[in-house]
Formats: sequence, C-alpha cells, structure tokens
Amino acid sequence: MSASTGPSAVGSRLGQFITASNWDAVPAAVRHEGKRSLLNFVGNALGVAHAPPLDMALRVLLPLSGADKVTVIGRSERLDPLGAAFLNAVGGNLLDYDDTHLRTVIHPTAPVAPAALALGEQRGLSGQAVLHAFILGAEVECRIGNAVSPGHYARGWHITSTCGVFGAAAASARLLGLNAEQTAHALGIAASQSAGIVENLPSAAKNVSVGNAARNGLFAALLAEQGYTAAPAAIEGPLGWARAMGDAPAVGEIVDALGERWELQKNTYKPYPCGIVMHAVIDACLALRQEHAPAPEGIAQVIVSGDQLLLDRGDRSVSNERDARVSIHHCAAVSLLFGAAGVREFSEPVVHDPAVVRLRARTKAELRSDSARGAATATVLMTDGRVFERTVEHPKGSIEQPLSDQEIEAKTRALARDGGFQGAVDTAIAEIWRLDEMATIEPLVSALH
Repeated sequence: MSASTGPSAVGSRLGQFITASNWDAVPAAVRHEGKRSLLNFVGNALGVAHAPPLDMALRVLLPLSGADKVTVIGRSERLDPLGAAFLNAVGGNLLDYDDTHLRTVIHPTAPVAPAALALGEQRGLSGQAVLHAFILGAEVECRIGNAVSPGHYARGWHITSTCGVFGAAAASARLLGLNAEQTAHALGIAASQSAGIVENLPSAAKNVSVGNAARNGLFAALLAEQGYTAAPAAIEGPLGWARAMGDAPAVGEIVDALGERWELQKNTYKPYPCGIVMHAVIDACLALRQEHAPAPEGIAQVIVSGDQLLLDRGDRSVSNERDARVSIHHCAAVSLLFGAAGVREFSEPVVHDPAVVRLRARTKAELRSDSARGAATATVLMTDGRVFERTVEHPKGSIEQPLSDQEIEAKTRALARDGGFQGAVDTAIAEIWRLDEMATIEPLVSALH
C-alpha cells in the first residue's frame, strides 16, 4: 500500500459522483426502476433458495462464517456479510431469470444488491440509503461495461461478474460513508478482484464468479475504509483492468453526463428463465405455434437466424439444464412443442424428454447479418413443403415491450412458490415498494429470512 499514489481520473470522477449524489436529484423514474430491479432479484433468489448449488455453497461457507451474521434470502441460516453477499448473488443469478442491461448483456442487480443488503442490514441503515447505493452501483457497473463493450465480452470475459464487482464496490463505499478518494481506491481495489469467463456459463462456476463479484466488491470497500489504496490508473491505465481484459476503454462512456443519464432506465426483465438473447427466439416460435400449430412429427427442420451474439451465446449442444438456458435449439423446441418456456421447460426432465431431444436435433442456427441485437427469425419447414416464418424484433420484456410492475410481482410470487418459500411473499413485495420510506431495512429482510 502506497499513500503516494492517488486514484485514477476515472476512479476519481466516479468517487466524486458516488459521494456527492443527492437522493432528491435522482429522478423518480430511476428510483422506481431500482425497486423493480430489486423485486425481480428477490424473486430469483427465493426461487432457488433450496437448490443444490445453494446447499453446497452454504455447507462450505457456514463453518467459515464470522459471528456478525445477516440474512440469506429464503433460508433460516445466516452468514457474515461477505458470505451472505456471495450466496445471495449466486441465488439471484442461478436461474438465468435476472434483469439485463441489453447493450452490455450485464445482469446488473445480482452482483450489487446482495452487497448493499448485507451492509444495510448489518449497520442498521435506512431503506432509502440502500436503494440509493444500489442505484449508484448499478450505474457504475453498466457505465464501465459500456466502455469496454463489445470487445471485453467477445474475448470471453463474463461481463456481469467482471463489471459487477465495480458496482458492488461503489454501492458498498456509499453505504460505508467513504469519501471520494476512498471510494476511488475501493474501485481500484475491485479492479484487482474482477474475474469470470464465458466458457463457464453452462456450469456452476459461472455463479461462483457472480457471487465473488458481490463479495469482492464489498471486500474492496471495506479495505478502502481501513486505508488500503489502489494504483492511480487501476481501471483505465496502460496496464490497468480495461486494457488487460480487452481494448482501450471509451472513458467518456464512464464519466460523461454522470447524474444526468441513468443506465438503470435501460434495464429489462425476463419473462423466460434463459439467456436474454434467446427471448426473441421463444417469442417467434410461440407465435408460429399459436398461428399454425405445426405437428411435431411433421416438422422437417427449424431454422433460427439472428446476429452474431445470438449464435455465440446459443449455438451449442445440450446435455443439462444449464446448457438448455443458453441454447437456441432448446428454446425453439420447447416453445414449439409445449407453447411455453418457463422454469419447468428448462428443467432436467424436459431437457432429456425424447420429443425435445428430437426437435433440438432438427433445429439449425444461422447468422443473419442484418439482424438487430436481441432480434431473431424462426423458420419452420414442414415435411409436406409448407414453410412458416416469424421475425421478432422486440421480444416481451425488452425496453420496447417491458414487463409491468404487476407482471414482475406475479413472477416473484411464482418463483417463491416454486422455490418452496414458506414466508409471506406478499409482505416482501410490499416492503420493496416502500423501501425508501423505511428507517431500516429490517422489515424487508425479516420477510425474506
């Protein structure tokens, strides 16, 4: 640690923004979007609270946990703030049903909210403080993501994890009351703890990196609180985070119009528990099924076409439910066969259903150079020569066709039910909507514990 090295220009600007941000200056629409993001996150975490990956991680973390413990969402066990941040981030991301900032394909809430909730509970902070910190953290992670996209992701870095650590650090620094310089150092420390690779997306290792983003961001802020410092250009320097993990960053994407434009207003919420770029595939196939009811035995081939990102994410073989959630072939098959693409359709029994396996094998993915990001075209070729085709530009859940508050509430209730949550989910929903009115977040975490 060297006291002589100050924070970088990017870190300094972000530190000033985070510490100077005034709640009254945050637009009402951004505050509301923050609540929608948190509600969607809570539903995801409740839906998998007792899933095997959470059980396994809890068995590892419980013996290591410190005495000062906070809530693990949907569980009776409690962990220290670092452990709880890790586990709740895993839960929020496990189903691939979480929110998405489409430009970067970052899932903003899972890495940031767990750190903010853990600190807010541990230190008895107000709901407004927690919500404000979350909004700032989401802003930082998405802006940094904008600055390195698309090259960062294309190189194989899992951008939710690699940028999420900055969001968690920013939110934690705000809640800890760090000054601008300390906050900049927290972000620089986070740069040394950024990791996560796309190759691991179909495996549990993906969720480890999302959990680490939450935990490491909180840890970075706690270290900065104690006096740890970072290099002057840890984020954007010649040997800094951005260039080490991609190209020279577009610094203006990080620092321009801070507090004037808000990336959280570009957040979207999934109606289907799978990769966001697969949603147009599902909508197109659901429409074809509804309009033409093609008999499965009469389908000769299904062709799904879209941009390179769609193929990069979804043109893969399927051997388990994790593969299925990022598979063009599986999404098309279940949509055409069942007219649905919910949690059940991405479960292990359905993955191995012989009818699903057969139709996946008849599905082909193709590049369509003129396709917009997020769009897809599905073409069904029948054995009798008929051809059905549908293009979807803006799938359900996109910015153009967003889920309503009521739809996110319904999604949260369904996930809580599927996850066997025994608490009062309606109480938890109501507490999130009034989060900025709470003296502490105890009513919310009590409803989730």
